[in-house]
Amino acid sequence: MESKRFSRRWHILSNIAKKSLKVGAAVVVGVVVYQRWKYNDKVLYASWTTNYEPSVKWDFNWDRREPSSLLPPPKGKTDSELADYKKQLENSTPTASRHLLLIRHGQYFDNAAVDKDRFLTALGRAQAEVTGMRLKDLDLPYTVLISSTMTRAIETAKLIHKHLPELEYKQDEILREGAPIPPEPPLGSWRPEQKFFQDGARIESAFRKYFYRADPSQKEDTYEVIVCHANVIRYFVCRALQFPPEAWLRFALANGSITHICIRPSGRVSVKSVGEHGHIKAQEISYN
Repeated sequence: MESKRFSRRWHILSNIAKKSLKVGAAVVVGVVVYQRWKYNDKVLYASWTTNYEPSVKWDFNWDRREPSSLLPPPKGKTDSELADYKKQLENSTPTASRHLLLIRHGQYFDNAAVDKDRFLTALGRAQAEVTGMRLKDLDLPYTVLISSTMTRAIETAKLIHKHLPELEYKQDEILREGAPIPPEPPLGSWRPEQKFFQDGARIESAFRKYFYRADPSQKEDTYEVIVCHANVIRYFVCRALQFPPEAWLRFALANGSITHICIRPSGRVSVKSVGEHGHIKAQEISYN
């Protein structure tokens, strides 16, 4: 019976689609067809085809903060017990978003032997200044400024801090540059196997420290500014979007660029920008 009902329903939708396409109303059909239909406890996913399944499904409990995973299931099935469980779920569900603005440091002397000598070039300082001006112009309700403990990141953060002096400024060594994971495709000229083993665990720990949905007690959206490094930021983007983390080396980030990631209450993650550097003059763009 259910099978016949589903077939009739799909037949009706198909006829609507054919007629609508003839009059150019594809958008209307999309709204109808892109609804989810329950059939034999399976979900027909949004698609123009009838048998589409995503190659990789989004893990809503990626940060281990999905409310249903934090609460014990209801003890019984009575109306009052189910209502109480529903109320607990509502109280455990965030309502605000967390925004992370990841800033890559300015250009620096990358041929120096030790970190203390890898300070910003004149161009790098100029890049940090205009990045600070850009953040000020955005006029977002920033909550904190954090940087890696490496010289180039500290210098960049302090130059940005001049434009956002009201922000608390902190340093965190877990954000230092490193080799997060062997890239795919591999880069034959760069094979720091030991560093992958050492840095990878630290950078993954940094991801888990800073990437998570808001606590239910948080009532307003927060905006955190984090000044760190290209490898770290690229790895964070891949992990946040649940892409293969080995893809981190497939894109580049300009010095002084801004990568904006939003973590929503539902556990969804959206990237508003990656390596945005339109605030930097064309002749002052660099990637070292």
